[in-house]
Amino acid sequence: MTQPTSIRQVVENGLCIGCGLCEALAPARWRMAYTPEGRLRPLALAAGDDADILAACPGAVAEALPEPAPQEDGIWGKYHGMTRAWAADPDIRFRAATGGILTALGAYLLSSGKARFVLHCASDPAAPMQSTWVMSETPQDVIHACGSRYGPSDTLAGLEAALARGEPFAVIAKPCDAGAIRQRAKSDPRIDALVVAVLVMVCGGASDLGKSRAVLDEFDVDERDLTLFRYRGYGNPGPTRIETRDGMAFEKTYLDMWADESGWRIQSRCKICPDAIGEAADLAAADIWPGGAPVGEDAGFNGVISRSARGQALLDAAVADGAVRQDKALTPRMFDDFQPHQVRKKQKLAARLRGLQKAGQPVFAHEGLRIDALDTRDIQEEQGTLDRANAGRFTETMPTEIE
Repeated sequence: MTQPTSIRQVVENGLCIGCGLCEALAPARWRMAYTPEGRLRPLALAAGDDADILAACPGAVAEALPEPAPQEDGIWGKYHGMTRAWAADPDIRFRAATGGILTALGAYLLSSGKARFVLHCASDPAAPMQSTWVMSETPQDVIHACGSRYGPSDTLAGLEAALARGEPFAVIAKPCDAGAIRQRAKSDPRIDALVVAVLVMVCGGASDLGKSRAVLDEFDVDERDLTLFRYRGYGNPGPTRIETRDGMAFEKTYLDMWADESGWRIQSRCKICPDAIGEAADLAAADIWPGGAPVGEDAGFNGVISRSARGQALLDAAVADGAVRQDKALTPRMFDDFQPHQVRKKQKLAARLRGLQKAGQPVFAHEGLRIDALDTRDIQEEQGTLDRANAGRFTETMPTEIE
């Protein structure tokens, strides 16, 4: 297996997810910027050695939490518990995505004094369709930023600023971001000392801004006129809602927004994601619609997977203190039904990685994620990936300026 040897190789071979870690670790050399396609990628400011960044970059390495857990499943990995749960506060449950678990836990960590702030992402006030990293210091700040952000997010660009505060904090981010934090912790002891919880969503993939721009085009809205771009929430799943400076408002249902998978504009790294189910996190929260898609609106329920003893302890404390409610245990086979695309991705990943390697492209190292054990030897999948790679479908260009 050939790994990338530079950040440029990560980006140019479609392995970058735009997490922002390179900017955090080397701000004099890297700055996150949008490409013309609407992807957040590192812009090179100066030359230098990338080894320190590559040691934790999700485009170069992916690893599950190494600590043991009482239960393990071939598809879903190690876990302490699986449960159906939701935010006890009805406002959080309504406004946040799904059942509001990540928002409720973030707010609980602050109100209980277990964390001083939460590093996560929110809609950029200056450009509401885009996301920006924030450090929320109050439960109200966390709630204000609630809701899924389906476009690019570079939450880890704020990691160094968060660590520099020297205060306990939590992170709410993508599964790939969690993996980067765990890898970085191997060389930065501040992470284990200060990060009290890493919370993620079970991720279906991050679209580039081309998906959101297509929605604006559909309604003939200029991005400069936006005051709101809410991807979901205000119900489960809730509509995508757009508001403009002149008081106009437009909505698309969740199914109208996402029914056509060919238009999702999912980034290349997501199509070969080794850990979309949060195996490097303390706790992961998922949609749990039977069959994998909603049939209408409901009150909002999360499937919660506690990955670590710390994640399970946080959930138990939040339930005991009334911030979260839960009603029944879930099983891996139930998650298979709720998230069938995650099962397919796990089973096809080894073939996709072989296709990339046959095309001469580097791929990430991986450990503890059962990629080889789940290999179905899908020759058609391998050949399809090889063909796409040879056609340049995984090739990207570095940004050349800040938009």
